Amino acid sequence: MNTPYSNTDRSFFIDQVIPNLHNEFPNEIQDKLLIYRRERVGKPIIYVGVTTSSIVAGALQTIDAIQNYIDENDIEAELVRVGSVGMCSFEPIVDIQLPGKTRISLKNVTADMVPSLLDGALNNYIQAGSAFFQYASPIHEAWSDIPFMNDLPFFSKQNRVLLRNSGVINPDSIIEYIAWGGYRALAKTLRQYTCDSVCKAVEDSGLRGRGGGGFPTGVKWRRALTIPTNERYFICNADESDPGAFMDRLFIESDPHRIIEGIIISSYAIGANKAYIYIRNRYVLTVERMQNAIRQAYDMGLLGYNILDSGYSLDISIRLGPEAYVCGEETALIKSLEGKRGMPSIKPPYPTEIGLNNKPTVVNNVETIANIPDIMNNGADWFAAIGTKNSKGTKIFSINGKASYTCMVEVSMGVPLSTIVDLAGGVKPDQLLKAVHLGGPSGVSVVPEEMEIPIDFEELSGLGIPMGSGGVQILDESVCMVDLTKYFMHFIRNESCGKCIPCREGSNRMYQILDNISRRPYSNEGHNTLERFKGVIHLETLAEVMRETSLCGLGQTAPKPLLKALKSFRDEFEEHIFDRKCKAGVCRDLRTFYIDVDKCTGCTACAKKCPTSAIIGTPRSPYFIVEEKCIGCGTCQTTCKFAAVFFK
Repeated sequence: MNTPYSNTDRSFFIDQVIPNLHNEFPNEIQDKLLIYRRERVGKPIIYVGVTTSSIVAGALQTIDAIQNYIDENDIEAELVRVGSVGMCSFEPIVDIQLPGKTRISLKNVTADMVPSLLDGALNNYIQAGSAFFQYASPIHEAWSDIPFMNDLPFFSKQNRVLLRNSGVINPDSIIEYIAWGGYRALAKTLRQYTCDSVCKAVEDSGLRGRGGGGFPTGVKWRRALTIPTNERYFICNADESDPGAFMDRLFIESDPHRIIEGIIISSYAIGANKAYIYIRNRYVLTVERMQNAIRQAYDMGLLGYNILDSGYSLDISIRLGPEAYVCGEETALIKSLEGKRGMPSIKPPYPTEIGLNNKPTVVNNVETIANIPDIMNNGADWFAAIGTKNSKGTKIFSINGKASYTCMVEVSMGVPLSTIVDLAGGVKPDQLLKAVHLGGPSGVSVVPEEMEIPIDFEELSGLGIPMGSGGVQILDESVCMVDLTKYFMHFIRNESCGKCIPCREGSNRMYQILDNISRRPYSNEGHNTLERFKGVIHLETLAEVMRETSLCGLGQTAPKPLLKALKSFRDEFEEHIFDRKCKAGVCRDLRTFYIDVDKCTGCTACAKKCPTSAIIGTPRSPYFIVEEKCIGCGTCQTTCKFAAVFFK
């Protein structure tokens, strides 16, 4: 959705707001900004968070219901789409702001709840249990008995520097982004900094790449800047390919102009006049919002020829990726951009020397780029003061799995991993925390005893734990580590580009070993168990060969989840091998089902559903399962209405 704005709006922001490099505006400008920020409203404003995750939760139906309510009751109110505050489990989230009152946030607002909620809210009454929080404001009257945003542990334990606009502003409105301080870092950079001084500022800030590697961003930029050439490129890597990671997608859908501003400054720093955003093809809403943001930036004169009369020009294009995991690796990404098959190349030479079209190219991920405007606005020292000695700034994580809440959070570097678990509400009731998995398919599972490890590149890498791009899976006792490791190896095997033998054949062999121990043996005779155990003890040798000889990070890091699981959960692997049991009951082929004769009524329902006719008996008498015929599918258990079927 493209939010229209007039030429008067455009002139106001281009001539009076963006050029102001100080923190204070004259009163007449400040008054206008309060209106553009919707901090001062003359009629009710209803905000609905619309992102990919909230659409799944029914946000579009909620919007339709709100619009119908407004039309049917002839109410003068404005309906605005915003991004996500990060609390995905409470979506759809609807905010209401009445004239003179603070903005209040309501959770889990489904379409059928809209009439009763708005009946009350528009008449200064909030139904018990529906309010999430209210935003603090010095100029508005607060609602009684409703917590402020920072009273909630979910927000108070975070340091929301990058996410401060998420869920607050309309991502389809460039004037809202500018009204909240956007694009002033760009104006400051183009007027006061040379390319070299921008690189130095980022070097001094200590910013390291948030894509997982943690390489110093300013050093990377300077390498590209110092290569003599007539053309350089900058690429924003938005190919978020780790299973369970969604922070880049949610971030772009909530605040796309922050990424655009960061790309312009980054491109200026390395002397590039052409930049690309490489993004997954199936991220439909993400692509739509980014396209709209680019279009608006061109219209405002913030992209294209002679940006803000600085003499600097830049064009940004979006390129859709084929959803291949390996294309997240920078050399494979560049190959894909060139229209070739996405396969990695041996480094060196690095892309900063020979990259896209054989020209110096810098590839940074979304979160890295998003930090740039604040560094240029507030200075390198401000950024360097956040975090730890070796890891500066904040880090965004997306949390899912067995967590109580699926969410996106931002914390300062240096906080312990336990904070991440707390922000997600821990595991669900009646369950115990088993591990926290970091780093996606090539990451590791951290056990509860290691939860006080600080989030710091050096601290984590020293213990063999990759920080990854920020996808976190919370695991409880219902998760089988053999099954989880097998899933990651299956993913690596399928996503390997096949270029190098160690990755292609090694990942396949690892998957076969894990598959072998997670299913019932074909025969109880001979040395079957010994052969399965031998496969496991050879994994370490196989892993070492993969690590040392694979071409890119995909193969080099692929054995990590398996080796860490073997170290931390060896008893589970041995239980699968020797006892042929999966205590979590996840490995289907190892389950042996039984029928409780005291509970079975002989209703015949399970026998009729059994795909292998493994259940026999006489109607109205207890039935039995023939173990040799049972394939462990569990159909009998889900069919039984008397809880008479169980497994060991």
